[in-house]
Amino acid sequence: MSYTTVTHLGHDHLEWLKSIEFYEGEFDILEKRLQEIVSKNNGAEAMAGVEHFQNQFMIQRNNMDELKHSINEHTGKVSEDAKKHMGKMEAGSVGEHDQLKDRFQTLEKIVNDLRHEFNGYLSKWM
Repeated sequence: MSYTTVTHLGHDHLEWLKSIEFYEGEFDILEKRLQEIVSKNNGAEAMAGVEHFQNQFMIQRNNMDELKHSINEHTGKVSEDAKKHMGKMEAGSVGEHDQLKDRFQTLEKIVNDLRHEFNGYLSKWM
């Protein structure tokens, strides 16, 4: 079996989890702004946007929860592997790490695109 060091993985995991936590807080703020729109505009067009963004925020929160769970699982797996093999892990875990990195980068792009879309909607209705 092939092994590799685990030096950068823990840093990545921590960085991703902190970023996800930041995005969750940002969604809290965006949802409050959405409620302001509801209180000021109840026309069909405005409400269609409200529903769209409520759905998107819910979907992305779910995606964040799933990704956090996967990151935490991987952290535990890498930690156990490092304990068993004197600070090293199975090389196959690097592939899993790369998949998590891809998932995180995809989430980041979606969140940024959604934020940009929401800001356009906000400027129209506030």
